[in-house]
Amino acid sequence: MCGIVAVYSPSAPIPPGVVEKATKSLYHRGPDGQRHWIAADRSVALGHARLSIIDLATGDQPIANEDESLRIIVNGEFYGYEPIQRELEQAGHRLRTRSDSEIALHLYEDLGAHCVHRLRGEFAIVLWDSTNRTVFAVRDRFGIKPLFYALHEGRLYFASEVKALFAAGVPARWNGESVYHSLEFGGHQSRTLFEGVFQVPPGHYMVATEKRFQLQKYWDLDYPEEKEAAPTRSDSEYAEEFRHAFDEAVRIRLRADVPVGCYLSGGIDSCAILGLAARHHPDPIRAFTLSFDRPEYDESQVAKEMAAKAGAQFFPIPIRQDDIADHFADAIQQAETLCVNAHGVAKFLLSRAVRQAGYKVVLTGEGSDEMLGGYLHFRRDMRVCNGKGQEPEDAGSLPYKSQNVGPRFSTSLPANGYGRSLEGIGRLLGFVPGWIDTSSSQSIKMHAVLAQDFLEAFKGQEGFRSFFNDIDVQGQLAGRHPLNQSLYLWTKTRLPNYLLTLLGDRMEMAHSIEGRVPFLDHHLVELIRSLPVTQKIRGATQKYILRESARDVITETVYRRPKHAFLSPPAALNPQGRLSLLMQDTLRGPTLASLPFFDQKKVVNILDSLSTTDEGSAVANDQVLMILLSACVLQDRFRPSV
Repeated sequence: MCGIVAVYSPSAPIPPGVVEKATKSLYHRGPDGQRHWIAADRSVALGHARLSIIDLATGDQPIANEDESLRIIVNGEFYGYEPIQRELEQAGHRLRTRSDSEIALHLYEDLGAHCVHRLRGEFAIVLWDSTNRTVFAVRDRFGIKPLFYALHEGRLYFASEVKALFAAGVPARWNGESVYHSLEFGGHQSRTLFEGVFQVPPGHYMVATEKRFQLQKYWDLDYPEEKEAAPTRSDSEYAEEFRHAFDEAVRIRLRADVPVGCYLSGGIDSCAILGLAARHHPDPIRAFTLSFDRPEYDESQVAKEMAAKAGAQFFPIPIRQDDIADHFADAIQQAETLCVNAHGVAKFLLSRAVRQAGYKVVLTGEGSDEMLGGYLHFRRDMRVCNGKGQEPEDAGSLPYKSQNVGPRFSTSLPANGYGRSLEGIGRLLGFVPGWIDTSSSQSIKMHAVLAQDFLEAFKGQEGFRSFFNDIDVQGQLAGRHPLNQSLYLWTKTRLPNYLLTLLGDRMEMAHSIEGRVPFLDHHLVELIRSLPVTQKIRGATQKYILRESARDVITETVYRRPKHAFLSPPAALNPQGRLSLLMQDTLRGPTLASLPFFDQKKVVNILDSLSTTDEGSAVANDQVLMILLSACVLQDRFRPSV
């Protein structure tokens, strides 16, 4: 993994030092070397900050093809690249390196933009085609790797992180509409919190010339319609097929020229990965586990038991709430987004410890819940059809029983009158996905601290409407099972914008750690999408097929254990701790007062009440206060104007 920067300026020369300054801002993503290339006419510049994983000796970038008509920069990893290297050489290509990145260069040379269909992995790419005067930029299918862009003063900028765009000269400005929509339902496929800064959506590429630039979708989930009759197969046949694909996804991600470790929690996702990885690794794998100082949030004992079963080296990393307070601002600066819990800061500290232990690569469990219905709200979506496809007797033979599922959806408005009825979504889809209902309920708390004029500016707007305008409802949702519809929408929003950012790439790359995500191997996902929904959720059992297919490599404790969301202990649980004091001081201070989105008096009322309310009520406010605190950090660190 690396950091990439590109500038395309067809009408005026790129000023000296622009790409160098932007690349330098990404040093944390690539401390092993920084290189730049700029065209003779200064119309194109490419920058690369390298984290060397494959081909440590000759893999520097940008890489040029044989006649130097093409140049490429890559952030990411391609799996199964060796056979493609041999294929390219047999076709007459002369490879300059033995790195996986170079295959994309020559595949483009042969196939143009369609080369992306040959690439397997997590990646963001920018390529300059001098013959056709074209910039080609592409992001992986799920948005595991970030790729931002901005058009400013006639120049098109690309970068792995927003801070690099700012360093290159793109102005830092808040986008009030994006902030509002982020607070309401968690964001958008292509927008960011910042005016004029966008992201290439997952599964898309961009082609830019002097006259225009265009985004094109190259991959989507394509869940089958319910009317498509799937062949009847046994649970054991489904489990065997899943196990084979999952095992391959893990195995190919162990390929590296540096040591590979695993992140390990007490959940089935990371435990299953470790269990399979241990079977392919010649030596005991190092398993890195966060340990919190509150027992109800600590999974280290379950993880330790799993490490012992896999023969792994258990490496616990204790995290105190004071540690989170000390590193909160640095983590949010890396994330460049709002957080609802300090769990991202915990991952920031985890990746720091992994790097200090001498590792650059880890396998992680993100994506399993999104593909296999691991969150509680997905069970609501199964109930939309009254459990169609479920057998009543299943509930009596479950490895565990979950809590009751809430109502299907609500259409109530908050007391301030600025909430949004969800009836429009119900009319569009025929139901309201559980996670959207939950988001709507949670947004009521945020509305209670928003400034009146900010609320008025968006009165009558429906944040979900702008989101659904970019969704192919007829092509990707119509006729699909409600669970698959809900999974699709979650995968387009919360997965890339929050989970793969605040709990993935940005916290890992803050300390030059490459996270590899087997559950988001697109070959595995294309198998999962074809499964009956009852292989994902069976009665009260979520991720059913994963539990059954991995049962021999996980502990019985993990097999029977229900889903536990990865959360850091809320600040309210330690009112005298440094995190609570940081929150109190910051939210009463001048930074929050300078943000026009929030009413500081309303916020102070909440802060004043924390000492007299019960613990449950105080914890309930933690999400709102974390969002506000992270907004203050972004304001302090980037100084965006409004």
